[in-house]
Amino acid sequence: MRTVAVNERSYKWPSAPTVVVCIDGSEPDYIERAVADGVMPYTRDMLERGADLRADCVVPSFTNPNNLSIVTGRPPAVHGVSGNYFLDPGSGKEVMMNDPRFLRVPTIFKAFQDEGARICIITAKDKLRALLGHGLRFGPGGAICFSSEKAGEANLAENGIDGVVDTVGMPVPNVYSAELSEFVFAAAVKLMRSQRPDIMYLSTTDYIQHKFAPGSAGANAFYAMMDGYWNQLDRAGAVLALTADHGMNAKHDASGAPDVIYLQDALDKWLGAGRARVILPITDPYVVHHGALGSFATAYLPDGADINDVLAAIRALSGVDYAEDCATACSRFELPEDRLGDIVVVSARNKVIGTSAKDHDLSGLDVPLRSHGGLSEQTVPLIINRPLRSNAARTGLRNFDIFDLALNHVRD
Repeated sequence: MRTVAVNERSYKWPSAPTVVVCIDGSEPDYIERAVADGVMPYTRDMLERGADLRADCVVPSFTNPNNLSIVTGRPPAVHGVSGNYFLDPGSGKEVMMNDPRFLRVPTIFKAFQDEGARICIITAKDKLRALLGHGLRFGPGGAICFSSEKAGEANLAENGIDGVVDTVGMPVPNVYSAELSEFVFAAAVKLMRSQRPDIMYLSTTDYIQHKFAPGSAGANAFYAMMDGYWNQLDRAGAVLALTADHGMNAKHDASGAPDVIYLQDALDKWLGAGRARVILPITDPYVVHHGALGSFATAYLPDGADINDVLAAIRALSGVDYAEDCATACSRFELPEDRLGDIVVVSARNKVIGTSAKDHDLSGLDVPLRSHGGLSEQTVPLIINRPLRSNAARTGLRNFDIFDLALNHVRD
């Protein structure tokens, strides 16, 4: 039996094209409600004949750490990507975690390509592309890796493909649109037919989930769109495995205003202005729909601060779910200690954490805030279009077990 080993896990060679989809921001209720409302007929049938499981995502429940966990099969303590954004200890500057230099282990894709597999990766936002494609060989006969956002700029040398827009037959979508994700699936169907890769990875954007609750017309229309493309991939003979990087929850008060714990303001009051430094790992180049407000934060404390006193004060704040020192939090959440601050704070289900009230531009929020990042967004779907062996549906599944299930545990 041919297998590929990477990051202390072993994977069987695909018996059919294997497509893993990360549905950004998709708490299980989105699919459950859409199926119940009759707008996902293919998915309804898939759930009956395949595997309908639940898993926990990585905390912080943000895009980058979870996508990288999925494609390495390991938690952030191993792969090193602790958020979308962090304070780089090497430079002392706050930076996006989009650069492949922050990735500490190879991806499943690289390990399979090194053994001769054909790889295709399509992501909605370009921020993930370099990380997901790290270490791959492009050019003629190499891997394909591009984003919807920059599809018009894709070329053979850097992305393994050119002429994407003409191939897909859709214009390059606006980054704040449902079409950014639809482009991913439209491209996947075309490339499955023409290239038939051994492994395909598709990652969407959570633009819709930030705006629409499960069961709403906007959400159901988006999930109906995905259902149609999933059906086409299934009909092409693919093993189709679906999960999410995180869930999504309402994060506003009864009036519709964001319900925020401004942690920098609190620390400034207790310790002196500017002496502590709060980092929000949700921060990315696309903050219009969440205002850089999520349910996970880390903070660096000044020399001489009593960490226990600070933690006690934070725990007393209304809406704090969890506050611990870095070592304790990193042990619980499997995070790299050298890439977080002195303390970690997680807010409750309907709360978010900000820095200072003056530093958040919320003018782009055209609907009451929905966001993620905490423990309350940890449960995600794990769905496969084929039945699994009986020992596969174990407890304690993580979203980054999905390649293991799709490659090692699908019934022949």
